[in-house]
Amino acid sequence: MVSGWNCVLELSSDRTVKGGSEAALADAIRRGADLRVGTEFIFNEHIDPGGDNPEVVEEVCAFRTTYLLDDRWVAGIMTLRMPVSVPDGFGQRPSMSFFMYNQNAQQAIARPHIDGVAATGEPGTSPLDDHSEMPKYHLDDNWDAGTNAPSQNFIYDFENYRFLVRDDWREVFAHGPDGDVVSGSLKALRDAFLSGDDIKVGIRGLCADLADDATTVLDHELFVHAGPGYYETETKRFAVATHPTVRVRPAVPLWYVSRGWDFGWLLARSDGHVAHWLCDPYTLKFRKSKGRHAIRWFVR
Repeated sequence: MVSGWNCVLELSSDRTVKGGSEAALADAIRRGADLRVGTEFIFNEHIDPGGDNPEVVEEVCAFRTTYLLDDRWVAGIMTLRMPVSVPDGFGQRPSMSFFMYNQNAQQAIARPHIDGVAATGEPGTSPLDDHSEMPKYHLDDNWDAGTNAPSQNFIYDFENYRFLVRDDWREVFAHGPDGDVVSGSLKALRDAFLSGDDIKVGIRGLCADLADDATTVLDHELFVHAGPGYYETETKRFAVATHPTVRVRPAVPLWYVSRGWDFGWLLARSDGHVAHWLCDPYTLKFRKSKGRHAIRWFVR
């Protein structure tokens, strides 16, 4: 059992491996590990291009939703972040900043605006923004400009990238989409729950409906922390409400595309039932749905 945070993969500015390994990162995420990524950048290259402050800024960000894709590829999404203006405050418009990092440092941002301003554009491909004042920012594509939910895929050449994991979760129960036990036991999960342990779930196939072709969905598992839990003592059924999460069309690397993502909350149950309350990022309207999924349950 490992306590604290440990760097299991480090990349240089050109994204070559300096230490650790991609396999070690995938193994940790498969075990339910939490993910943070540490980077460094130059203030007048990233925050204030062309300014007179050349100091190095160190940043560490938490990725509260993680993905294991094709049982080998890791991506993480910041689900609790709003735009900030370092060092003084926040950005111009209230929105969520769903930054995404892949294990190869491929990055992305989806930004659903939550201020109710009317959209001026339509979903689809958009012209690339001019980032000539930021030579370390390499924009791959641009989606949905002028809508309520613009997104971009890019690489920013940070000075380094350190993938940090806290690998102290214990998998105590796993079942198939119909609740058939794969390993562990519901009793072990209940006992940990009643002792006050934190809970995390790994839900397989949650984003299949976002795929281009439902017959060839890439295998994927989404990990998200749980909030309140409920054990029905006569029904012998356990459920948790999750923290907010972001669903993305499964791919390697993970990539935002127009109408290929959404966000919201889940209720996961020990018989495979998963209820979804998901927000359409373009309209900010919520819809309810449900499905059945294989789930792994972790406690700490």
